[in-house]
Formats: sequence, C-alpha cells, structure tokens
Amino acid sequence: MLLDPGELRLAGGAMLAAGLTLPALPGHPSFHCPLRALTGLPCPLCGLSTSVEETVHFHLGDALAANPLGVLLVLVAVALLVLRPARLALPRAVVPTVLAASWLFELHRFSFL
Repeated sequence: MLLDPGELRLAGGAMLAAGLTLPALPGHPSFHCPLRALTGLPCPLCGLSTSVEETVHFHLGDALAANPLGVLLVLVAVALLVLRPARLALPRAVVPTVLAASWLFELHRFSFL
C-alpha cells in the first residue's frame, strides 16, 4: 500500500500541534467516544487523544496507560517530519493489525476480556 508522505506529514504535524496546545486551553475539551457512550465498549482509538497529549509532554507512563498507539503515532509523525521520505509503502496488513492490537488493549484496559 503506497501512502502519500506529504499528507501524512500534514496530518502528523496537526496531531502534534493539537497534542501540545489542547491541554493549554481553558476548560480543556475532552473527547468522548461515541461507540463507548452507546454500547459501553471502547473503540480501538479510545484514549488516543490523551495518549498523544501525554506523549508530547513526555509523560510516557501515562501515555502508554491511555493507549500505546498514541506513542507509536507520535514517533511516526516526528519521523515523517524529520526524515521527509519521498515515498512510503506499508504492507496492507499493518493498519488492520495495529487497530486490532489497539482494540485488544482497550478491551483489556476496560476489563472486557
């Protein structure tokens, strides 16, 4: 699967900027998972905004506890911004595998396993 590194750099930069600035806003907005609100089950992305915020502020223990995927995404975003690859190819199974692993973590975290 070929990905556009330019679009990923833009998305990664926006994610890093949001992670740095959201905690500074008065009445810090929190994002609630619609799936969890409707069903009680967490989605694979539950805790991701918290994890990204904690990672960019170097609170890695809290970031990993919220969702390890956030730490991975911050590392990938920084690598894309620093290395600026011209091409990026991933095996098709990477995204579904990472999302499945994230969901298993969230189900375990909320004790649904």
